[in-house]
Order: sequence, then C-alpha cells, then structure tokens
Amino acid sequence: LTVQSYAQFQVSDGVAGNAQAEVAAKFPIDMSNLASVSDADHQIIKDARQVAESAETDAFNPAIDAATGDAVTALQNGKIKNKVLKLSLEVMDLMISQAQGDDKTTQIAAEQKKLDNNIALDTKAAGQASTGVSDT
Repeated sequence: LTVQSYAQFQVSDGVAGNAQAEVAAKFPIDMSNLASVSDADHQIIKDARQVAESAETDAFNPAIDAATGDAVTALQNGKIKNKVLKLSLEVMDLMISQAQGDDKTTQIAAEQKKLDNNIALDTKAAGQASTGVSDT
C-alpha cells in the first residue's frame, strides 16, 4: 500500500451499490494471510480509517445538513459508502491485530455487524447517485 490523500482513496463519488468492492480495490490486502501484513501497511490502514471517520463527522454531516432536494440523498448515499470504507478499514485493522497476536474477537464482531448493515444500505441504494466530499 502507499499513503494517499482522502481524495485518492475515497469511494463515495459515483453511484451506490458497490462500496465493498470499491474499498477492496483501493486497499488490496491479502485477507487470507493477515499475519504477514507489514507494519507500514497496517499503519496506512489505521490512518486511512481515521481520515474516513473525520470525513464523516467533519464534512459529510455538515454537507448533508446544508443540502436540499436530491443532493441530500446523493450525499447520504456517499456517507453510507464512506461508512463502508471506514468500517472495512476498522475491521481490517482489528483482524490484522488479531492475526498478529492481539485478541480482538469482540471488537471485530461489533464492527463487522455495523459494516454488514452499511453494506446492506449501500446495496439497497444500488444505482442511485452518490456524492462524496473533498474537504477533510
């Protein structure tokens, strides 16, 4: 992995419905061999998750509050895709930590449940416009 800006790794622009695959393409980690993930790649995943969380609270929420009409739905779809990004990275982080010796079973289960819920919301909105935010 390489360090990228939020604009480079965000998945919110475009259309809803495929956020999980878009995240996997942006963060191609071998999920079958998490113990081998380098410290540098693990840190990139942790940092990207924090940036995605900041995008949600500092950019998506105010943009949705200020929007009207169809823009609200597109931003809400973008926020859901951003949550898929954030939670996917969180689950990856926890699973890597667990594969490397830290018991994260409880946290993984909780975050995976949130992730599954947001993937379902994204899938339900498939084909709808999705708008991202650039200011993070």
